[in-house]
Amino acid sequence: MRIIAGARRGKKLATLPGEETRPTLERMKQAVFSAIQFELEGRKALDLFAGSGQLGLEALSRGAAFCWFNDFNSEALAVTHQNITACGFEKFAKESCVSYLLCAKMIEKAGYRPDLVFLDPPYRKGLLESALILLAPSLPSGALVAAESGAEETFSYAGLSLRKVYQSGTVKVTLLEKREFDQ
Repeated sequence: MRIIAGARRGKKLATLPGEETRPTLERMKQAVFSAIQFELEGRKALDLFAGSGQLGLEALSRGAAFCWFNDFNSEALAVTHQNITACGFEKFAKESCVSYLLCAKMIEKAGYRPDLVFLDPPYRKGLLESALILLAPSLPSGALVAAESGAEETFSYAGLSLRKVYQSGTVKVTLLEKREFDQ
């Protein structure tokens, strides 16, 4: 696993050993980031189910201003921290190790309004739809959400607009956008 493009292009990233987390496939990451590459500059990101942090780190490498990384698994967050440090992004990152529900409350209390959100929760547990319903109302207009799921999974877009769906084998990434008229 590596950073594909930007300031840290080619930087290898550590991953959590075992099969408890599954990194986003490189071809899926490439497809999504190619689609939004000209919209990343200055964005405030949230990598809510961070795992190794590769999605938030890719965004930072490509010009995002800041990323809040969260994972409930402390071992995964330790790997995220290691990757943030290896990339030299400590000044552009915040980390939390709490449930996605508590993280959403922390973000709101801190006044952090992400306009680029990565959601890659464990598949088939209803966490993706729950996170979207929780986050969507407070996202600013123009916010982008990349939601990864199993290819067969369906979920509500929580009032966000569908931009595109990328699928590769058993995995899909749904790219959503908050538009002014979205409720």
